[in-house]
Amino acid sequence: LNMASLKELDMQSKSKPESVLLKEKRDAEIRDARATEASKKDAAEKERQDKAFKRAEKYVAEYQRMEKDLVTMRRAAKASGRFFVEPEAKVAFVVRIRGIMGVAPKTRKILQLLRLRQIHNGVFVRLNKATLQMLNLVTPYIAWGYPNLKTIRSLLLKRGFGKLGKAPRVVKRKSKMAADGRKDLEKGYDKLSPQRIALSDNRVIETALGHLDILCMEDVVHELYTCGTHFKEVSNFLWPFKLSSPSGGFSKKLLHYNEKGEAGNRESAINKLVQRML
Repeated sequence: LNMASLKELDMQSKSKPESVLLKEKRDAEIRDARATEASKKDAAEKERQDKAFKRAEKYVAEYQRMEKDLVTMRRAAKASGRFFVEPEAKVAFVVRIRGIMGVAPKTRKILQLLRLRQIHNGVFVRLNKATLQMLNLVTPYIAWGYPNLKTIRSLLLKRGFGKLGKAPRVVKRKSKMAADGRKDLEKGYDKLSPQRIALSDNRVIETALGHLDILCMEDVVHELYTCGTHFKEVSNFLWPFKLSSPSGGFSKKLLHYNEKGEAGNRESAINKLVQRML
């Protein structure tokens, strides 16, 4: 054997099999595809964050303009010697303060319609003639008032959960007669109920309310605070807030707030109560 043939044999021994070369080519293509997909996701996430930031800036300017307009009208009324009538509240936050013992059927039904099935549950309610009548009928069991912007944002950030998707829910149904004549209960999964998802990511809100152009937490806060056109959808999307017992406890739950108790309408004082229950 001459030197040329020895070099050729050495190169053949060092060359890789075709299967190995194909695998390396496939792995390289997969890496490139994953890198491209990751870059697209990063770009989409950055675009989503920029959009949310711009909306937050717009809402802050709107809130400041609303507050400035109120101050201007108050000063104008005072300067002219007239009275300024504050605008009526459009949204109330309702908290259930009493349990289930001894509740009348009609009262129980109204509390179910308000989604206040447990003690210390809280919901946002649009104020109109029908809802005001419902609140008056269940006054001994609830405390409610007019939340400010800080309260709404604190509730959503600290205790906010949404309804998303459907998942099997365990239900009990009656089975056939057992041998001893008793009707046993067996578990089933034939009912679906929405999942309770924490509002820790704007993508949860976008998935549920994106078709309404509500994409981030500030959009939800804006709809609740201003009682926007999609208040009903946003309120139904939010799971009833599960609050804690207030720090310091309740004083007299059986008496109305006007009688130094806890029940009924307390207007802006609801904000202090909510802060104690967060």
